Amino acid sequence: MDFLPLFHNLKGRRVLVVGGGEIALRKVRLVQEASAYITIIAKDFCPDLIAMDAKDTADGCNGLELITGAYEHKQLLGYPDTVMVIAATNDRDLNRLVSEHAQAANMLSNVVDDPGFSTVIFPSIVDRSPIQIAISSGGDAPVLVRLLRTRFESLLPAGMAKLGSLAGSFRERVKAKFSNGADRKAFWEEVFNGPIAEQAYANNLDKAEQLLADKLENTSEFKTGEVYLVGGGPGDPDLLTFKALRLMQQADIVLYDRLVSKEVLNLVRRDATRIYVGKTAGDHPVTQDNINQKLVDYALEGNRVVRLKGGDPFIFGRGGEEIETLAEHGIPFQVVPGITAASGCASYAGIPLTHRDHAQSVRFIAGHLRSGKMDLNWPELVQPNQTLVFYMGLNGMETICQQLMEHGLDSETPAALIEKGTSARQQVFVGDLQSLPNIVRSAGAKAPTLIIVGHVVSLQDKLAWFNLSEKAQG
Repeated sequence: MDFLPLFHNLKGRRVLVVGGGEIALRKVRLVQEASAYITIIAKDFCPDLIAMDAKDTADGCNGLELITGAYEHKQLLGYPDTVMVIAATNDRDLNRLVSEHAQAANMLSNVVDDPGFSTVIFPSIVDRSPIQIAISSGGDAPVLVRLLRTRFESLLPAGMAKLGSLAGSFRERVKAKFSNGADRKAFWEEVFNGPIAEQAYANNLDKAEQLLADKLENTSEFKTGEVYLVGGGPGDPDLLTFKALRLMQQADIVLYDRLVSKEVLNLVRRDATRIYVGKTAGDHPVTQDNINQKLVDYALEGNRVVRLKGGDPFIFGRGGEEIETLAEHGIPFQVVPGITAASGCASYAGIPLTHRDHAQSVRFIAGHLRSGKMDLNWPELVQPNQTLVFYMGLNGMETICQQLMEHGLDSETPAALIEKGTSARQQVFVGDLQSLPNIVRSAGAKAPTLIIVGHVVSLQDKLAWFNLSEKAQG
């Protein structure tokens, strides 16, 4: 990310603004709402700034100071308590000079409409204080940011501010009642998703407060331990289900494997503990038995645990083994299906798994080598009018192609390997049983990959729609 989102406490702190026009006015209004002391240096001031200064003086606040004149470096140095400097003139060179001076003095600097010379930028804000949402594109797409803000404004009830304040008034009491962090989270989630929240949204604050007090008095220890087996799909985060995303946001602990994309993992709740339990061919630093036991142990401690898997938990994902262990120990669990790699990668590569003219059935096959061998029922795999999809087949690709040809498939049977399917790095290598291994090895393809064999592959060139610039043809 180009900028780290932070919320600054400017109450009682000085902010120096250079510029007195409409541009400066917008920034001054925001900073003033944060209760900062504001010093503005400019040759001239717009009428609204003059009016703000007059009102501040009349109210006896002394939070706004106007200095008439051209900006000089010594003025900035004359306010060593300044925490942020805003350059908001219509002179680009002057703005950048002010920013250089501020940064040299280790002050935060914002240059209006020039993020490259800023150390902080102002986001678009949805304000339901104490709840606030900040949206920014780093200056790249301000119109898009405004559209997003409009959507958030319509989604968040005005009463959310009152609900936030009510929660704040009970925070210490809840903390004293529930020493366990997982119990506190569970308590507040019930508050924010139930009748207490609805009463606050309806402006019935006395009723909401009474309901919250009653709930706190009558709620004892929570039993929150549960495990969610969540299919993370083949990589594109847009392919996650709503339920998967909801449970990922509730998790206290997340155990994830190597096939979970970074983009999907980033959607997990930020403060959840993340534990990598990935395995590769011939390298199992965390055994399956160990993973099973971790799920049990973490759940027994009262945690909500997400076991996040690439693809679908029940298709070559060992999900069945994991929930067997959970059931044996009486641990509550849920299973959330995900889009399996065969479906997702084939779709994004433009290869239909079935087609009336080419294939009336499809088989999913584990294609990894065991002790250098691959023991499959090859005669069943060479039946006509079917599509074969090999998971984990990159290392054994030569064996797969050779065995299919030896058992009766024509050497010119179309075949494809999809690398990093559904991601921006997707590449599709197309050939036939004879040529595909050389094509793939020459390109240096790396896992995760998927191999598809069958006449449906011949449609790929016509139907490819995703990431065409990354496609490689053999």
